[in-house]
Amino acid sequence: MDAGFVATVALVYAMSRRRPRIVRRCWVHTILRKRLQREEYHVLVQELRLDGVLFQQYFRMSKDAFDELLGKVGPLIAKADTRMRLSIGPAERLAICLRYLATGDSYRTIAFSYRVGHATVAVIVKEVAGAIWTALVEETMPVPQTEDWRAIAAGFQERWNFPNCVGAIDGKHVVIQAPANSGSLYFNYKSSHSLVLLAVVDAEYLFRVVDVGGFGRSSDGGSLRNSAFGESLRDGSLQLPPDTVIPGAERVGLLPHVFVGDEAFPLLDNLLRPFPGRQLTRERRLFNYRLSRARLVVECAFGILSSQWRMFRRVITTSPEVTELCVKATCVLHNFLRRKTIGRSSRTPVVAESSDEAPTLRDAPMMGSNNATRRSIQLRETFCSYLNEEGVVSWQHKVV
Repeated sequence: MDAGFVATVALVYAMSRRRPRIVRRCWVHTILRKRLQREEYHVLVQELRLDGVLFQQYFRMSKDAFDELLGKVGPLIAKADTRMRLSIGPAERLAICLRYLATGDSYRTIAFSYRVGHATVAVIVKEVAGAIWTALVEETMPVPQTEDWRAIAAGFQERWNFPNCVGAIDGKHVVIQAPANSGSLYFNYKSSHSLVLLAVVDAEYLFRVVDVGGFGRSSDGGSLRNSAFGESLRDGSLQLPPDTVIPGAERVGLLPHVFVGDEAFPLLDNLLRPFPGRQLTRERRLFNYRLSRARLVVECAFGILSSQWRMFRRVITTSPEVTELCVKATCVLHNFLRRKTIGRSSRTPVVAESSDEAPTLRDAPMMGSNNATRRSIQLRETFCSYLNEEGVVSWQHKVV
């Protein structure tokens, strides 16, 4: 049989199996054409600007904070007009993204409210969430330096009576819809699918370090092992202050600066966890209470975060990539807004370092065993001794 004839038959057969082309009935839907006159941003939001309380409830931030945020993010999200249509302005794009973060509503719900296509909402949320992170991260969540860690430790000593503590660490499961073909990667112990937000929080409920994107199947300790922060903690590149003697407790000698976590984390030289078990001595139970009291700041920070940004109270149906961008955006927005509440910058003045290049957190490989070393066990005993003697507070014996 002639090869040309066979090729012709194959081409005709392939063309016959193509889907028929869908002819658009209109370029822009009639409802969407009335966007500038009737959609939520140009009508409701402008009215809300006359009432500060309602504006706060709608966007989870004040008018002044919204305008300041727009000034920082606007240049990154502005689009040019074309011959075919006018672009959606940066203020409206920011409003759409914030409304999604504040409510967790579906893209279609927000699309109907703002009279845009649901695909447009998907693009806007992804781009604006990424721009919020880019615009705010250096200002509200810079990589802590040695002087920053010292200031955090002073805050924990003053507010939570725990010495040499440079942060409380914990993980939060962000519930998502199972991605296609993901198997059990995102399936967690709560029988839902999730991404893990691992965070270090200071005494003022500010996020100092976040790592987003861990698979839901991982425990908090596993998320720490796989994170850049965990690797930096292991290899000593976090620029923590050197070991110090606590005033009034010279007998215990030099003590390291530590993070505090729950029993899901490993016991390390710079990471304290509670004593395990129930049959504990009174001294160890007092240590566990004092450590848990300091650690509660990270639980409170997660509570504030999920209360303000209600997307955390719903099953997030976006892709893991977009979910990660949204979670990081809410973390820097949390710091951006809380910094105004506590009346100070989240950045501590840094003493000039001799190095020309500031250290950064790096991508981390898998770490090894979580088994505690003898030194780590001894350091926990030393902290326990201090909190039961020189570091005792008058009310702790009434609690335990």
